[in-house]
Amino acid sequence: MSDSTDNGPVLAADGTPLKRSLMRSLRMQKLRALLLISPLLAFILITFIAPIADMLFRSVENKIVEETLPQTVALIDSGGDIESVVPDEKVFSALYVDMFVAAEKKEHTRLGTRLNYEESGMSSLFRKSGRRVDRLDVEVYREQFENIDPSWSEIATWQSLADNSDASDLLPRAMWAYNAWRDYLIADGDNPDEEELEDFIYVALYDDLVALEDASEAGDLIQKSANAVPDFETINFKEAFIGFDKDWGAEDVWKTIRTYSPPYTEGYFLNAIDLQKEFEGYSVRPDNERIYGVLFMRTLFMSLVITGCAILLGYPIAWLMSNRPMREANLLMIMVLLPFWTSLLVRTSAWKVMLQQQGVINDTLVWLNIVDEAGRLVLINNQFGTIVAMTHILLPFMVLPLYSVMRTIPETYTRAAKSLGATNWTAFWRVYFPLSIPGIGAGSILVFILSIGYYITPEIVGGTTGTFISNRIAYHISSSLNWGLAAALGTILLAVVLLLYWVYDRIVGIDNVKLGG
Repeated sequence: MSDSTDNGPVLAADGTPLKRSLMRSLRMQKLRALLLISPLLAFILITFIAPIADMLFRSVENKIVEETLPQTVALIDSGGDIESVVPDEKVFSALYVDMFVAAEKKEHTRLGTRLNYEESGMSSLFRKSGRRVDRLDVEVYREQFENIDPSWSEIATWQSLADNSDASDLLPRAMWAYNAWRDYLIADGDNPDEEELEDFIYVALYDDLVALEDASEAGDLIQKSANAVPDFETINFKEAFIGFDKDWGAEDVWKTIRTYSPPYTEGYFLNAIDLQKEFEGYSVRPDNERIYGVLFMRTLFMSLVITGCAILLGYPIAWLMSNRPMREANLLMIMVLLPFWTSLLVRTSAWKVMLQQQGVINDTLVWLNIVDEAGRLVLINNQFGTIVAMTHILLPFMVLPLYSVMRTIPETYTRAAKSLGATNWTAFWRVYFPLSIPGIGAGSILVFILSIGYYITPEIVGGTTGTFISNRIAYHISSSLNWGLAAALGTILLAVVLLLYWVYDRIVGIDNVKLGG
């Protein structure tokens, strides 16, 4: 078919070629459709994609060490091997400058908390050192530089050096210290131009001048100072820090700092699978610290059991609802939906009351002489309690998909099977049940995924043996504040769910899952 005639192209009413007019119309339709769904896309991006992306980032992000101890980390990365010995004096000098700034910014405790996840005692080490570092008398450095040239005590001198890129290249640590000093003063609402320079800046200046190999191209002030620093009276920062806490002389402390100094780390994921990252490589955690593998297996096992119980209880209910008169079906539907009208916490607390040893169920068993007072059953704070409470809570999510599929199955199919000689059981098993499998699949996916993510109910009724991995994730988010480990655990859980979803799709086929119709 051609879009032209012998007299030329076919034109639309406005005189444009018909083909061009149709293409423009299609583009407008697509644009309108995109605009209509754009709120949904934005909602999914903000509430689903962005949180998952943030979780993935947090599971590997580790910039706190590098940002809090930048000078120390730089020297460790380039200053040789510390596998068997603690670093030398120049690293401790850089640590003093970093620690002083971190203490002023109140960031040293956060770093201590982060490293304490990997090595016990790091939190108290940094907290103690942060309190004592500003008490260290290092005024001798300032006095000696002022004796060389009084201008070293003037803000204008330092500001001119900071504005000079060549000087900043010659004195990188001193310029970093000066700028950090200005930053935390401004953050506190003070004017740096009206304040006296802190002594730690001169410590950084001394380290720069000692490391300066060629000062011939520098200004007179830097040249004169560089020639004088070899004769300076100095402080042994290594001895000072070990005096703060003897752990600064321990190899494990420095191995931990070096191991976790990179901005990104796989350490969180290793911890999530009961491994640990060490300076020499990877190793298995001690037996008393291997909990996550057990929790993952327990979560998957109990979720499968809960899903199975939901199928066994929900299938007959859905069958009755789909095969009884509308009045009776509506009554059953109200009973199914009743849990949705009460608080999750209330339902869980009710099971807590019913299942405990002095609860309703045990009292009834004692009254019926099934058990005696000494033989009351332990039904709570274990896996049994979690399975019972979770099955009750998630049962509607199994019944509703099953009912929506069953009500679409024509009754004539089973009648035809019976007319051909099939028994009630054969007609059900060979005809009715296969047609209801899409509802079983949809309900199973809903119940299984929801059960994996529940943490309130297992926390209340599960005790030590009935908690899920989600409980540890919630603990690290709200209590220990180990968000990196929580993100790693969440990422692994997400990967497991996606893997199971893929397996289900390969075996059953996701296209066969229906919610009705």
